[in-house]
Amino acid sequence: MDKTIEKRLRRDKIRRRIRATVRGTAERPRLGVYKSNKHVYAQLIDDLMGQTLASASTQSNELSDEVEGKTKQEAAEAVGKHLAQLADEKGINKAVFDRSGYKYHGVIKALADGAREGGLDF
Repeated sequence: MDKTIEKRLRRDKIRRRIRATVRGTAERPRLGVYKSNKHVYAQLIDDLMGQTLASASTQSNELSDEVEGKTKQEAAEAVGKHLAQLADEKGINKAVFDRSGYKYHGVIKALADGAREGGLDF
């Protein structure tokens, strides 16, 4: 089997295991993270209602100019801070972190640190 397929299947297995225990509510939504080779995406999700409460990414109009020319980790930190700011505007100050099967280092850790700096508690 191709190595990239093996990696994807392994991450999917870990992601399903995490999602079996992590649930988001309106008071404490789930902070879901997805990363591609170029971009980082983050959402605050209320799993009980099936709604996205806030979202931010390196492709969003508010951040695209700010993250241009930065490293992936610096861009991820900016996304985390922006998401925390959007959450604060909606009255959300606590969340549950869902790393989506990614290892907690590099871009994922930078996004989490940026969200914590922005005022999100998890």
